[in-house]
Amino acid sequence: MKKNSRRVRVQRWIKDIFIITFAALVFSLGLHCFTAPNEIAPGGVVGIATIVNSFVSVSIGTLYLLFNIPLIILGVIFLGKRRMVKTLVSVGVITAATDFLYVNIPVYTGDKILAAVFGGVLFGVGLGLIYVREGTSGGIDIVNRIINKNRPHLRMGAIMVVSDAVIIGAAMLFFGSIESGLYAMIAIFVSGRVADLLLYGNLEGKLLLIFSEKYDIISEKILTEFGRGVTFLKGTGAYSGSERNVICCAVPKNQYVRIKRKISEIDSSAFIVITSAKEVLGNGFNANSSQ
Repeated sequence: MKKNSRRVRVQRWIKDIFIITFAALVFSLGLHCFTAPNEIAPGGVVGIATIVNSFVSVSIGTLYLLFNIPLIILGVIFLGKRRMVKTLVSVGVITAATDFLYVNIPVYTGDKILAAVFGGVLFGVGLGLIYVREGTSGGIDIVNRIINKNRPHLRMGAIMVVSDAVIIGAAMLFFGSIESGLYAMIAIFVSGRVADLLLYGNLEGKLLLIFSEKYDIISEKILTEFGRGVTFLKGTGAYSGSERNVICCAVPKNQYVRIKRKISEIDSSAFIVITSAKEVLGNGFNANSSQ
């Protein structure tokens, strides 16, 4: 049993390193091809390195590595050595890819809005995959991960946007262009949305509270036709004083519209409360995104 458990952990670790390496390569591609050539500082240490690179002859990859050293030490203290090993892998790959692997790949210097969007998409894919494997890309991401660890209700994409605000202001100041900051905002927004999609897209759902006299028929349809579990909550009407069963059901986003339509077909007077559920874990949902 212990050997099997250890084998599973080793396999998961190898998978983590492989995915983080791939994610770091994607991230670096966005930096090399889209944001750096267009003076777009997309937040974090990458943004700082982009700004400093415009004034000194040190490469962005080297600056990225140097700025990360003290933050990695901070990460070892608060996040543990194991997670920082993954961070060292991502930082090393990003540095090597930016300074050596991608040097002969052509860069895009056309429409800066397109550069910001596509750079943001690549950043978001890279960061999202790294976060899924419980790593960081170094820099401000280490601080973001520490915040998320202590405040898990805060979404990583939102934390990324907030922590990058200062870098945007610095980019406007040093590049002497408001547009540089605006393009950086686009890149950061897109990367945050893409990262959140990768992190939470398969876990989001809808929570339905259904009030109907035909609760038995509705619940049966949800169980048999849609394969979703239901729970009866006992409720008492404040005005009528009558007791009734309230159907509580969590469903994926792609099912709730059809379920809502079916409920209306069964009971057009049914009262339905629908709210977004940021994460739904358990049977029928993706219970662990880091497997």
